[in-house]
Amino acid sequence: MNYDVLIGLSVPFIGTTLGAAVVFFMKKQLGDNVARALTGFAAGVMIAASVWSLIIPAIEQSQSLGAWSFIPACVGFWVGILFLMLLDRLVLCVNNSAESAAASKNSLRRTTMMALAVTLHNIPEGMAVGVVYAGLLTGAPDITAAGAMTLALGIAIQNFPEGAIISMPLHAQGKSRWRSFVLGTLSGAVEPIFGVLTILLSGLITPALPYLLSFAAGAMIYVVVEELIPEMKEGDNSQAGILSLAVGFTLMMSLDVALG
Repeated sequence: MNYDVLIGLSVPFIGTTLGAAVVFFMKKQLGDNVARALTGFAAGVMIAASVWSLIIPAIEQSQSLGAWSFIPACVGFWVGILFLMLLDRLVLCVNNSAESAAASKNSLRRTTMMALAVTLHNIPEGMAVGVVYAGLLTGAPDITAAGAMTLALGIAIQNFPEGAIISMPLHAQGKSRWRSFVLGTLSGAVEPIFGVLTILLSGLITPALPYLLSFAAGAMIYVVVEELIPEMKEGDNSQAGILSLAVGFTLMMSLDVALG
C-alpha cells in the first residue's frame, strides 16, 4: 500500500477532524446558512461521485455480461440502500431503548445517539473510498488516482459539519474543548480503518468489485436523501443549500471527467 493511497484513505478522517476542531474557535453552532451550504455542497459532490466514480465504473467493469452489464450495479446499489436502511433501524431501536430506560430525555443522550449514527454511517463511506483505491491498486481500467482522491475529498467535505455537530454540543453540555474534540474526531476514525480493511481484502473482492462499487454508491445516495437533503432544506431559506448542491455536483462531475 503506497503513500498516496494512505493519504487518500486519511482524507475523509481529516475532514471529520477539522470539523470537530471548530469547537476551539466557535462559541455557537455553525451558522444556518453556512451549514446548509456545506451540506448542499457535500450532497452534490456525493451524488456526482456515486454516478461517475462508482456506478459507471461498475457497469464498465461488467461489460463481459453484454446487455446484462447493469445487473451487478443494480444489485450492489440495492444492497447498499438496504444496508444503510438497516443501520438506521438499529440506531432507532437503540435510541428508543435508551429513552425508555429513563424518565427524562436529555441533550447528552441525543448527542450520544447522534455520534453513534454518524459513526455507523461513516463505515460504508470508508468502504467506498477503500473500494475505489482497491480497484486502483488492482489495475481496474476505469478508476484513476484523481477520481479516487476526488471522491475522498467529497466525503471529507461532508464529514466537516458532522465533526462539528458532535464536538460543539458536547462542549455546550460541560465537557472540555479537548475532550469534545477527541470524541468528535473518533466518530470518523472508522473510515480509514474500514478503508484499509477493504484494500487488504482486495484479492478476495476483485471479482466482486462491480457489486462493491455500486454498494458504496447506494450507501452514499441513502445518506444524501435521508440526511443531507433534509438538512439543507431546513428553515425558510433553502436556496443556499440548493445552489451549493448544484455547485458540488457540477464540480465533482467536471473533475471526474476531466481528470479521469
